[in-house]
Amino acid sequence: MPFLDFDKMPRADPGPRSGRRCLCRRKRRKYCGNSTNSKSAPKSRAVCRPSRICRRPPRGSSAPSTSSWPGPLPTKRASSGPELDRVVMLVSLSDSDPERLSQTVANISALFRTHIEARQLLVVRGQLSGPPPPGTLRPEGRPSPCEALFSAQKADHALLMNFAANLSEYFLMLDDRVRCMPKFISSIYWTLSAWKELPWVTLEFSSLSFAGKVFRSSDLPRLASFLLVFPKDTPTHLLLSEFPLLLAQNTPIRFGSSIFYHVSNRSGPESACFPADKEKVFGEPDNPTASVRTDMVVLSTNIPQYAYTLNQESFATLSPVRGNHLTVILEEPQKVIRIEVLTGSDKESKYQLQRGRVELGFGPLEDLGGCARYTLLGPVVEGRLDQMVSYEEDSLEALGCIRLLVLEAQESWLLIRQIKVWTTEYDEEEEG
Repeated sequence: MPFLDFDKMPRADPGPRSGRRCLCRRKRRKYCGNSTNSKSAPKSRAVCRPSRICRRPPRGSSAPSTSSWPGPLPTKRASSGPELDRVVMLVSLSDSDPERLSQTVANISALFRTHIEARQLLVVRGQLSGPPPPGTLRPEGRPSPCEALFSAQKADHALLMNFAANLSEYFLMLDDRVRCMPKFISSIYWTLSAWKELPWVTLEFSSLSFAGKVFRSSDLPRLASFLLVFPKDTPTHLLLSEFPLLLAQNTPIRFGSSIFYHVSNRSGPESACFPADKEKVFGEPDNPTASVRTDMVVLSTNIPQYAYTLNQESFATLSPVRGNHLTVILEEPQKVIRIEVLTGSDKESKYQLQRGRVELGFGPLEDLGGCARYTLLGPVVEGRLDQMVSYEEDSLEALGCIRLLVLEAQESWLLIRQIKVWTTEYDEEEEG
């Protein structure tokens, strides 16, 4: 299982170079490339220091080749030189056959010697010690094929997370057969910066079962223990989705635009135990009828309603102050499933909201033109928000308001380009 791991920036004492190491779970080979726009990050510091991308050869294979196991090659194509200096690839070897293991190490060393010497590629291996975790054996001692896979998968994840717990501040987990969208490192970095002071347990940058889940590294020991507590017939992805509930995150925090996607499905016995992920595909937004109110400066005929109209119109205001808001008040409460808020000009990204957040309102107030109660959806990141709306299980409450709140005064124009709302069910297409 690969993961990308972000160091805190700046870091007071990075310690020895061994702090760059991490452990990958034993699964199929995978690759996650990255590239970063130089304008996307502060010039005074790197986007990630260091980022970590893990990959392993297929189970049972003895000799990776440049065609079947390209290793760092796709990463090199997708990254600049400075970015590669901050990337460490980690390979976890779990083959129990000593001869085959030695041959694999020799092949990796021959193919990627320059990356190993530059400490851009590390190879590690490990296994659980002690008695089997509770519930890992049937009374007759013969696990079913799926139970064996689930058990190995949870052990792999636990090893990975236990190893990574002290490496950095955040931990990004990826699944098998996963590729990344360009500039995914910048996207995740800026999102984490915006969420840094807010309560969360898991941030999801994909709708896939494993790929794109970000945890705080301080939570990894608890998560590793949590995975090993349950019987081996419990699928790992179900435990990952339940873990946030233990730490009081009652609904998923999932972003609308996925930056990770599968390039193939599982085959053989694994396909029966691990159902194929189906990417959520949305149609056009279907903004329900609503009115828009604001306490920001309204100039001439440039009315706030333009921010909610699905055309080229937009709402511009000057020098907003902390506490200013623009609120969409739905004519009828709706079960909204996704919200996207765009600020700033489309091409040059000027006039963005510098610090803000989007809140969900419940309990419409007819006389006051708003809602009685607001909860956080998420912060605005680089002038925009694109996020799924989740509801607590069995909740019957529908959304009444969407409020864009200014958190810091800015001496400039603010352009609220568009607020998009989806209320219809999405279609699911199996990728690849």
